Amino acid sequence: MKNNTKQLSPEQCIELIGTLKMRFEKNMNRHKGIEWARVQEKLEANTEKLWVLDEMEITGGEPDVVDYDKKTGEYIFYDCAAESPKGRRSVCYDHEALEARKEHKPENSAVQMAHDMGIELLTEEEYRALQQLGKFDTKTSSWIKTPVDIRKLGGAVFCDRRYDTVFLYHNGAESYYAARGFRGLLRV
Repeated sequence: MKNNTKQLSPEQCIELIGTLKMRFEKNMNRHKGIEWARVQEKLEANTEKLWVLDEMEITGGEPDVVDYDKKTGEYIFYDCAAESPKGRRSVCYDHEALEARKEHKPENSAVQMAHDMGIELLTEEEYRALQQLGKFDTKTSSWIKTPVDIRKLGGAVFCDRRYDTVFLYHNGAESYYAARGFRGLLRV
């Protein structure tokens, strides 16, 4: 049953922190110089962010710490699933694009889902930074934050990795595909 309170039970918090810790320890190359104990302190002090991380987990994102912002004192989590999160695919870019479709509308849009989950879509720069940590989206693609000028003209952009190269593409914002989802980030 889906929890609509945007708060996890103490047991759910413990379980999620355990999952995040195991992923952190398994993928040390993603967060050199970051200590898990400090990340866990932040998580335990920001239980509302645990709900967001749980949403990322439930939808197949496999969130993991990828950076620490010294200016804000925040740890940055990205979706680190090998392929675009399964529970976030077959969505058009945003609500405007969803409304513009006359038939065969998808259930949701990437921008709306990210908003509802409490995460931000990755920018092109953030997506390319993620790709420095591994090989992601070799069979799928992910919508990324689209520049306003492109969106005003009806387009949206997405990225993937093919031929050991990260590509940036465009599509109509109303398009959606079974192999295209989106990746997000959360600051804790």
